[in-house]
Amino acid sequence: MKDLFILAGPTAVGKTDISIKLAKKLNGEIISADSMQIYKYMDIGSAKITKSEMCGINHHMIDIVEPDESFNVSKYKNIALNCIQKIYNNKKLPMLVGGTGLYINSLIFNYNFTEAKVDENYRKHLECLANEKGKDYVHSLLKEVDGDSYEKLYPNDLKRVIRALEVYKLTGKPIGKFNKNTNQYDIPFKIYYFVLNMDRDKLYEKINRRVDIMMSNGLIDEVKKLKSMGYDMSIQSMKGIGYKEILNYLDGKMSLDSTVDLIKKNSRHYAKRQLTWFRKDTRVNWVNKDEFKNDDAVIDYIINKFATISNLYKS
Repeated sequence: MKDLFILAGPTAVGKTDISIKLAKKLNGEIISADSMQIYKYMDIGSAKITKSEMCGINHHMIDIVEPDESFNVSKYKNIALNCIQKIYNNKKLPMLVGGTGLYINSLIFNYNFTEAKVDENYRKHLECLANEKGKDYVHSLLKEVDGDSYEKLYPNDLKRVIRALEVYKLTGKPIGKFNKNTNQYDIPFKIYYFVLNMDRDKLYEKINRRVDIMMSNGLIDEVKKLKSMGYDMSIQSMKGIGYKEILNYLDGKMSLDSTVDLIKKNSRHYAKRQLTWFRKDTRVNWVNKDEFKNDDAVIDYIINKFATISNLYKS
């Protein structure tokens, strides 16, 4: 088995800067595990890394699809696996960096992401129900047919809620049944999984500042441009945090101050959900940034821990 390094954490915790420095020290290339950075033209609202910020480190899985292009975790997994192989061929360490837990799990769990069956009409029906009766109502439909998904998924995670309902309608089985007969840890990698964290109040302050920076960097103009290109709330990418709120502002549904406050609130809630997700995996090595003097000390700790885990794999 070959090595796969993972650096995850909630939004705004500081993954980008640390990942670049780690990649330099570990001879790595970075694969983005961010569900928004895959989209072209969506730069400010996704806090997408710039070419200058990459500092010469190769990055993969960024700007790979159009905003209205259909994309799912199965496609992510297939493309990311190809990236990993290319990085191995370059004799480098593949480093998975981001905060989208489902993308990370697609590579480090032995999950079967079947794409065999799709029912577009049923999907549209459920989307209409969500608009008419609310996301909570659609989520509640899972309770009787797929209790596990009902417990695991949030109502706001409408895309996955709909997919779980769709799979049950088409197969008569909960979506989790497709992985019941497999060893979830039977993967072709030795994983080194690190998750950054910090004091909750400090993290929320960083999130709030990040949103202010996005606004000053031109998030409104970015959304205006996307809107002029024909992209609106009907496509998945424009439902991302920052984009949906600005769209509502541009449509006159909210004041600017309320819009900014809502983006901050939704971003904080998202960070909380991310941390809850990462806590479910017992393989995670938690790194509390508050316990270190600076980022260099964090990096030294991770590198030393990486070496320790590597030796355990060899023993």
